[in-house]
Amino acid sequence: MDLKHDTEKVDVVQLERISSEEAHENDARINAFTPEEQRKIMRRIDYRLVLTLGFMYCVSLMDRTNLGIAAVAGMSVDLVLIGTRYSIITCIFFVSYVLLQPPATVVLRKVGPRIFLPTITLLWGVTMICFGFVKVWTQMVPLRIVLGIFEAGFFPGCAYLLSCWYPRYELQKRNAVFYLIGSLASAFSGILAYGFWHMNGLGSLGEGYGQHYGPTKADPTAPSGEMSGIAGWRWIFIMQGIMTCVAAIVGALTIADFPEKAAHKGMGFAIPFLNHEEAAFVVARIEKDRHDAIPEEFNIGTYMRCAMDLKIWGFAALFGLTTTCTYAIAYFLPIILYDGMGFSLAESECLIAPPYAVAAIWMFTCAWIGDKYRIRGPLVIFNALLGLIGLPLLGFASSNAVRYFGVFLATTSCNANVPTILTYQANNIRGQWKRALASATLVGAGGIGGIIGSTIFREQDKPAYRPGMYGTIIASGLIVLITCALTLKFHRANKRAAAGGKQVEGLAGFRYTL
Repeated sequence: MDLKHDTEKVDVVQLERISSEEAHENDARINAFTPEEQRKIMRRIDYRLVLTLGFMYCVSLMDRTNLGIAAVAGMSVDLVLIGTRYSIITCIFFVSYVLLQPPATVVLRKVGPRIFLPTITLLWGVTMICFGFVKVWTQMVPLRIVLGIFEAGFFPGCAYLLSCWYPRYELQKRNAVFYLIGSLASAFSGILAYGFWHMNGLGSLGEGYGQHYGPTKADPTAPSGEMSGIAGWRWIFIMQGIMTCVAAIVGALTIADFPEKAAHKGMGFAIPFLNHEEAAFVVARIEKDRHDAIPEEFNIGTYMRCAMDLKIWGFAALFGLTTTCTYAIAYFLPIILYDGMGFSLAESECLIAPPYAVAAIWMFTCAWIGDKYRIRGPLVIFNALLGLIGLPLLGFASSNAVRYFGVFLATTSCNANVPTILTYQANNIRGQWKRALASATLVGAGGIGGIIGSTIFREQDKPAYRPGMYGTIIASGLIVLITCALTLKFHRANKRAAAGGKQVEGLAGFRYTL
C-alpha cells in the first residue's frame, strides 16, 4: 500500500512538472512577439478567417432564405404554391441538413477546412442555380434536400473552426462579425433580389419559364397570361447561385486551416499566411486558455460519449429555440409585410433591410459587452426578453407602425442571440472532439428550429398568423428559463471547484463562463 501511495505521489509530481514545463513553453512562444506584433498577427487572422467565413456565410444565408422573397416575386403563382406546398418546400431542406451535421464536423476535422468548406459551397451554388429552372413545385423538393446535404457541414464547421482559433474571451466579437455579415446579407438580400427581379423577361428558355401574370392587389383587373423570357423570380435563384460559386472560388484561395496546420501549404489552393513561429503563438494562446488546441486521436466511442453531457443539449435547445424565431422571420417577414400589412412588392422587399441593420449594430454591441465583462447568459436572457416584447407587437398590434416596430425588436432579439449562444457554448466546452460534437448538435438543433419556424406560419392562418406568433413567443420564453437553469448549474460547479471539489471540465483552474 505504501509503495502504491508513493507511486501515486511521484505521478502527481511528474504531471505537475510536465504541466509547468508546458506552461513555460507556451509563455515563451507568446512572449516571442511584442504586444503590437501580437495584435498585428490577430488582425491578419481576423481578415483571413472571420471575413472569409463571414462572406461565405453571407451567400449561404441568402441561398437558404430567399424562398420568401421569390414567393412574393411570382414563384407562388408560377409553381401554384397552394395549401402546405410552400411549408413543405421550406422545411424539407432541414431534414438532410440536420441529419448530416454530426458526421460533417468529423469530415471537416479529417479533411481540413481549406478543402471541405469551399467544395461544399461550390456544390450548393450549382444547386441554387438549378432552382431557377424548375417547372413544377415538386421539383423543388429534391433540390432542397440536396441543398441541405451540401450546407449541413458549413455553419457548424465555421463555428467549430472559429472556436479553435481564439481564446474564450476573444471569441464573441469574432462570432458576431461572422454572423453580422450574414445578417447584413439578410438585410439587403431583399433589395438585391428586387434588383434581380427586374431582370424579368431577359433571356429565353422556351415555354414554362416566363412569369405568369394576372389580377393582383395592385391591379385586380389585369388579364391572365405568361410573359416571355425568364421570370424574375428565377433570376433571383440564378444570380444568387452564381454569387455563391464566386464566393466558393475566393474561399478556396483565402480560407484558413486549423491553427496547428496554418503554416503548412498542404492540400487545396489556400495561400499560407502565417509562418511556423506565428502559428505556434496561436496554438500557445489556446493551450494557455483551455489546453485543447491539439486534437486527440478520433474514437467513435469517445466521440459519442460526449453526448452524455447534458449541457450540450441545453445549448442545443437554446440555439434551436432561437433559430425557430430567426427562420420564421427570414422566411415569412416578406409575406407578412405583403399580405399581412398591405405593403407593395417593392416596399415589402425593401422594408426587410432596416430591422436587420439595427440587429447587426446591437449584435456587435452585445459581443463587445460579453467579451469585455466575460458574461454570456445575462445577454441571452436580455435578448430573449426583447423578443417577448417585439413578437406580440408584431402579431397583435392594430397599427402598422407599431407592428413594424415589433419587427425591429423581434429581429434584433433572435439575431443578436445567435453569436451569443454560439460563444456561450464554446466558452463552456473543452476538448476538440467534444467541441466538434457540440457544434454539430447545436447547429443541428438550429436546423430543427428551422423546420419549426418554416411550418408554424401556415397559409390558412394569414394574414394574422396567430399560431406562428404564439410559437415564437413560447420559444423566447423557454430561452429565458433554460438559460437561468444553465447559469445556476455553472455557478454551483464553479463554487464547488473553487472549494477544492470536482474540477470543471477536467482542468484545474478552468471555470464556466456565466
